Parts: sequence; structure tokens; C-alpha cells
Amino acid sequence: MRILIAEDETIIRLDLRSLLEHAGFEVCAEAKDGEEAVELARSAEPEVAVLDVKMPKLDGIEAARRILEERPIPIVILTAYGQEELVSRAVEAGVFGYLVKPFRERDLLPAIAAARARHDELQELRAEAESLADALAARKVIERAKGLLMAKEQLDEQEAFARLRKASQASGRPLKVIAEAVVATLTEDA
Repeated sequence: MRILIAEDETIIRLDLRSLLEHAGFEVCAEAKDGEEAVELARSAEPEVAVLDVKMPKLDGIEAARRILEERPIPIVILTAYGQEELVSRAVEAGVFGYLVKPFRERDLLPAIAAARARHDELQELRAEAESLADALAARKVIERAKGLLMAKEQLDEQEAFARLRKASQASGRPLKVIAEAVVATLTEDA
């Protein structure tokens, strides 16, 4: 797994790198400030980011927000502060993990694994929601086309649906596409 590290303190950054590489991760980029983290997230294309909260130029939470706008990846925030306000800002930004310094390998690795799992779960839910929205949109246009056919051709619902399905099969095009064409044609005629 390719990981971006953003930490302004060199010793902590080197420790993080060593710890992550020892655990089998590839540290693909290291940033000393938030702006550099955003740039490296673009160019190095990490799969996960570990960002310190307090960094020069741009704090870790704002850097996380900007990274997530461009590339949704799991992000773990590191901080020496456990303040409620920072935690809620991190959650609002879309951060998946939050660790308070000093941390150990046994703290960091599960935080990364949990962040990755939560991120994957969210991506699956988004894809499912998109699929359901597409299905609902298709259903709406099919219902509209059936209604127009029923009114125009004096058909019952089954006959109207059968016509749509037959046209779909004959043309090899999806039912939604046929329904959209019927709606466009019959609403033009009206």
C-alpha cells in the first residue's frame, strides 16, 4: 500500500517512515507542510495519507479536505492534541482515523487498517446509492413512457410495457433508452 506522510517535525516523519516501511508499506511521498501534502497527493497518487494536524502553511485538516476533494483516499490524522474541536473538524473534513501522539506501531497500523476499511465501505455505499438512483431514474422514465403509450394508443399497462420491452429487444438497446425516445417523441406530438 502506497502511503503519503505529512509531518513538519523531521524526526517524527523519519520514525513514521521507518515504522511504516518495517510493516510492509511503501512510503511514496513525504511532506513538510500541508500545501506540499496536497501537491504530493496529486503527483504521487498515494492510497492512504497520514497527516499531522499542526503544520506550516496549511494545517492537516485543511490539507485533508483539499486532498479528498480531488482524490477520495483514507486519511489518518496525527496530533498531539485531543481537543474536541479538532476531532469534529477532522470528521467534517472526511478523515477516517485520528491518533493522538505519542503513538506506537500497535496504534498506527490498526488505525490505518480501520481507515482503509471504513473508506472502502463508504465507496461501496456511494456506488450502491448511485446505482439505486440510476435505477429509480430509469423506472420513472419507463413509467412515463408507459403512461404516454397507454393514453396515445389506448393500451393497458401490460400492453404498453410489452411494446417497450419488444422495442428494446428488437433494437438491442436498454429499456430506459427506448422509454426516453418514446417520451421525447410522444411529448413532441402533444
